[in-house]
Amino acid sequence: QVQLVESGGGLVQAGGSLRLSCAASGRTFRRYAMGWFRQAPGKEREFVAGINWSGGRTSYADSVKGRFTISRDNAKPTVYLQMNSLKPEDTALYYCATEYADGPITSESLYLYWGQGTQVTVSS
Repeated sequence: QVQLVESGGGLVQAGGSLRLSCAASGRTFRRYAMGWFRQAPGKEREFVAGINWSGGRTSYADSVKGRFTISRDNAKPTVYLQMNSLKPEDTALYYCATEYADGPITSESLYLYWGQGTQVTVSS
C-alpha cells in the first residue's frame, strides 16, 4: 500500500508561480515512476508531467513544456511540480500518482496509486 498526499495548491495571479508537493508513505519501491495529472471543471483528467524515479527522465504535456518542471527527492520520497508563468487555463485539481515501473508514464490507466488532489486556481 502506498499513500500519496498533495500540497501546495492555492490561488495565484496569472504569470505567477506555485510549487506542488506530493509526499509518499507506506510501501514504496526502489524503482517507480511518479506523475502529475490535472482535471479542470467539465474536462477529463489529463497528463501534466511524469518522472522516472530511478533514472531522472521526464515527460511533459505540450501545454506545460517550458513552464512546468517535475523533480524528485528520493530521500523522503517526494515529487514536486514547479509551475511558472501560470495561466488561467492551468486552473484545475492537480493529482499525483505513482506506479512500480521505470517510467516516465504518461498514460493515466497505468498508474495504480493516486492522491486526493490539490486545487490550483489562476486568476487573470
